Amino acid sequence: MKEALVSRTLRKIAKRAGVKIHLEPEWRVVGQIAFKDGRKSYFRNSALDLNPLGSSALCSDKGYANYFMGRMGYATVPGTTFFSEKFAKAIKSKRNIHAAWRYAKELGLPVIVKPNSRTQGVGVSKVRDKKEFYRAAKYIFTKDRVMLVQRALMGQDYRIVVLDREVISAYERIPLTVTGNGRSTVLQLLRSLQRSFVRSGRDTVIDPGDFRIRAKLRRQGMRMSSRPAKGQKLVLLDNANLSAGGMARDVTEIIHPAFQKIAVRLAKDMGLRYAGVDLMVQGDIAKPPRRYWILEINDSPGLDHYAASGPKQARIVEEMYLKVLLALQKG
Repeated sequence: MKEALVSRTLRKIAKRAGVKIHLEPEWRVVGQIAFKDGRKSYFRNSALDLNPLGSSALCSDKGYANYFMGRMGYATVPGTTFFSEKFAKAIKSKRNIHAAWRYAKELGLPVIVKPNSRTQGVGVSKVRDKKEFYRAAKYIFTKDRVMLVQRALMGQDYRIVVLDREVISAYERIPLTVTGNGRSTVLQLLRSLQRSFVRSGRDTVIDPGDFRIRAKLRRQGMRMSSRPAKGQKLVLLDNANLSAGGMARDVTEIIHPAFQKIAVRLAKDMGLRYAGVDLMVQGDIAKPPRRYWILEINDSPGLDHYAASGPKQARIVEEMYLKVLLALQKG
């Protein structure tokens, strides 16, 4: 089985950090970090012993995190949570799928719907009518008993990674996109992109049958069998998660200090030493903030797909995890 990025990277840099890494041998995703002073720390995938349990648990619930970020004055995305039919009945709530649709109409279509506690863009959809809404919501309720309905916003999607009051990485997340060559169908372009992911060591799996991709194509007057013109770009998903096939553009060197301060302050206010702050920005990330929103805050940001996007990014991730080990060593 292929070794997870975190496990592989921590083993590689362990000597530089003065620690020893012991992995569970079968799956190699859970490990122990042994420090020179005898202390032990543990990790599972990208979850490391840096953040307090309460803060991590809060940030894994998008609805609760959104509430507290908004309460502290951060620019959050308007939205609220709703429950699956079974869960709504169990907790005696009227906030079921039908109430969610009524709220979506009040909020103003299109809206974003997403599982409240899932990561990596699973189930995230932009819906524009009742049929799309119910299809997306029913899918989400197979993954999570709580769904978040939010206003759809326009802008550039960024992730800023913070460690101990310092921005250690920032990158723009660009949605899954294919570019036509005048000959290949959309399906062939997707398969070619999938092969390029495999060659680069990126484990992203693109599902051509994803209803979100097909709906996005229909809205552009295209199908899987369509042949985009040479140079024609087709955006195939509305969410920009790298795990869903998105690409990364590194902006660590150009991000404006004001955006860095926002991310650092938010991580501190949410009780996190290590965090991924996701922003939607209207304008240039290199210039002072004018209009932006906090999309989410992640307590254990996964960097696998970012690291696989190029040699430079792989080196950045390696140095990031070195800083993480040194931070753990300090306690």
